Amino acid sequence: MVKFPSFRRFTSDTAGVVMVEAMISIPILIMILVTMVEFGVATFQWNQSIKALQIGARLASVSSPIVTDTDYATLSDFGALIDGDPVPTSVVSVSCGAGTNPCNATQFNRLYFGSDGVCGSPAPGAVSGMCDTAPFLGPDVIRVTYTRAGLGYVGRPFGPVATITVELHNTSFDLLILDDLFSWAGSISIPAHPVSITSEDVSNCKAGC
Repeated sequence: MVKFPSFRRFTSDTAGVVMVEAMISIPILIMILVTMVEFGVATFQWNQSIKALQIGARLASVSSPIVTDTDYATLSDFGALIDGDPVPTSVVSVSCGAGTNPCNATQFNRLYFGSDGVCGSPAPGAVSGMCDTAPFLGPDVIRVTYTRAGLGYVGRPFGPVATITVELHNTSFDLLILDDLFSWAGSISIPAHPVSITSEDVSNCKAGC
């Protein structure tokens, strides 16, 4: 005859309690740890992408136009503008990269790679590029826009003053773990973070070139 333990004895038995507690708590701890790691990675990439855009905008302001010469010339195309007439306030913008018109490859590479032409730590004395700061950003997600600033300096040697905006398009966070576990995790987009700056000389050349 099989004897079953009494209900009171069953409820007072503590054997295996530690194992049960571990099976409940360990998955929760792992989830918290993974969340902290992924949040840290996302925050790092977010900060680096913003810094890269700031570097790109600053470099674009002192570099020859990244759009084609024909497109850039539309910013100063005022038609039959007579000397002394006010500069039109109409908004004119030209863009290249990230699904728009192709950029000037040479000028874009200077913006993306810097003056040394490669990603990574810039060479001594070299100008840093966007991928030196954020190598996870591909060149196909960067868009550069020149907008007529309306400041009136149309007769400058290197063209009109423009507002230059550098931003991201269609780029996602590169997470360490969640990308492999959940398909939706790989489609979390990094915000565009447009960074705008007023153009300066808009030329790679030094004075007298």
